[in-house]
Amino acid sequence: MSQRNQHRNRTAAASALLAFLGVSGLILSPGLGRPVRAGEMRPSVESISYASPLEVLLSPDGSRLYVLCQGSEDIRVLDAQNFAVIKKIPVGAVPRGFSFSPDGAKLYVTNSSEDTVSVIDTAKLEVVATWKTGAEPSSVVAEPGGTRLFVANRISNDISVLDAATGVEQKRLSAGRGASYLTLAPDGSKIYATHVYPNPSAYRTAPESEITVIDAARAVVVDRIPLHGIAHAFHIDFSPDGRLGATTGYHPKNLVTLAHLEHGGAFEDTITLFGADLGRTVEVPLDELERYASQPFGVAIAPDKSRIYISSGGSELVTVIDLPRLMQYIRLHPGGFAHDLSASANYVVTRIPVGLNPRGITLSRDGRRLFVANRLDDTLSVIDTHANKVVSTVRLEGPKNVSALRHGEQTFYTSRYSFQGQIGCANCHIDSTFDGLTWNLEPDGFGRNPVDNKLIEGIKDTEPYKWTGTNPDIPTECGPRTEKYFWRSEQYDDITLTDLSLYVRSLNPRPNRWKLIGHEVTPAQERGKAIFERTIDKFGNQIAFYNRCIFCHSGPKGTSQELFDDVGTSTPLDNTSRLKAPPLTNIALTAPYLHNGSAKSLEEIWTIYNPQEKHGRTADLTKDELNDLVEYLRTR
Repeated sequence: MSQRNQHRNRTAAASALLAFLGVSGLILSPGLGRPVRAGEMRPSVESISYASPLEVLLSPDGSRLYVLCQGSEDIRVLDAQNFAVIKKIPVGAVPRGFSFSPDGAKLYVTNSSEDTVSVIDTAKLEVVATWKTGAEPSSVVAEPGGTRLFVANRISNDISVLDAATGVEQKRLSAGRGASYLTLAPDGSKIYATHVYPNPSAYRTAPESEITVIDAARAVVVDRIPLHGIAHAFHIDFSPDGRLGATTGYHPKNLVTLAHLEHGGAFEDTITLFGADLGRTVEVPLDELERYASQPFGVAIAPDKSRIYISSGGSELVTVIDLPRLMQYIRLHPGGFAHDLSASANYVVTRIPVGLNPRGITLSRDGRRLFVANRLDDTLSVIDTHANKVVSTVRLEGPKNVSALRHGEQTFYTSRYSFQGQIGCANCHIDSTFDGLTWNLEPDGFGRNPVDNKLIEGIKDTEPYKWTGTNPDIPTECGPRTEKYFWRSEQYDDITLTDLSLYVRSLNPRPNRWKLIGHEVTPAQERGKAIFERTIDKFGNQIAFYNRCIFCHSGPKGTSQELFDDVGTSTPLDNTSRLKAPPLTNIALTAPYLHNGSAKSLEEIWTIYNPQEKHGRTADLTKDELNDLVEYLRTR
């Protein structure tokens, strides 16, 4: 059978199975290790809640292990020696980060889906207060005096400063786009923040990120350390003396055609070192040819500065770096070596396999044990750092069966399917969202058709897919297309593809922060809605129906699901001007805009990229009216 026919048959089988099973619930699968074969009886639909441990912390005295479980929305408190569960503490919706007060008496937990912080009394092991924050809080730290809390807000791109006694917000600090992870320096003087989406930059230039540095005592931003070429940065850790910091990140190769995967042609997985020991930032590759550390996330520096440990969610391993050897290699290569796939052999000691999608990590105070939260198999790996091996696997209480939806999520986050295990779906869709980048795929021609990477939340029932509408359904989008152009191999059996498609279709939009409680609208939003739906311009002229906003962006998700010829946004690099009207779901979050990512903001769509008025009638609008239109679009 030809490869094309195999793809066609597998896609048809997956589509038929999706239609038969539906997506209203979770379908049990016997387990990840053995795929269910087509035609076999599958158990009935059942709702399952997994723990999904995302972060892990040791209590200040080392006696308890605290595990942030995002799936079950609770904090598990375990005995740090025998791992017996002491208590489960329910918190808010979709918790993402946590940290202790300076005296250890409180544990602060960010609830990202409801914009709150839960305050846990660690003596009573119960929530004693819930405080409001900015939009989608992702991590929290207290300054050493214990008078202020700092909360990183992913959607509002800022850091809330709260009174640690009352939770009253005192001010907001501007941070990077998608501000998410905060770390207090060992001496308590500074707080360091990273962000998961790149800052806005000029069209088709390298992404730019930063480490935002905050003076903890004065609660002001005092520095922004540039991270050139880094699109997504995650956790930071410091050596105990505070002279060396390290942060994990993704370095995409999105400015060249996504080809030559056999040469590491999609992402570099790196850490960036900074601090007084170096006097500058140095980007350090974790990868080697035929062995990659995909989706680096957690980082921990040994107390004696002998090792650095990095979790890699896509590769399902922890990389161990010999820090003295790395520092020597940096001194011998002052020009940098971020793109050298042979470099890591000079300082990587070993790569330790752990559970599925390892994320948060923490070291014991003596550095002898490393705890790893494996998000997608509900386990903790305990690593003996002298032997460099897993000596215990702690299974958290929860369901033992792997549902179809869970299997699809595991497939989405792993990099095992791609050539040499380089990338997974989650590389370009951070936390199942988007990445804020524009990519070029070689099927359209080298250097042709650069395309903006769209948000995948809420894409169920918005087919066809791709900007050109050439993929009729999600099994095609996630199956043959992904395998051929990203994985460079055929990997998915029909059940795996069906489960992956089921997971992608299950991704509901996050709460829209521009909608008021009760979904009433502001006067500006009401005026913007009228502009969006108008049929006559300000001069009394009828607007052609195909040039009305509401015509192309109709329906509950803001797309007619139709393709349209030339809306005035095509460029000489495009092979076609016929494009699908994209959904407007949470459009405020997803800059850049247009099919090629050329517009940095919603305003630029009409002020710069609509000179011929083919993309809506806008020349008669004032600046304030355009602002009203934008305000309305933010509510979609």
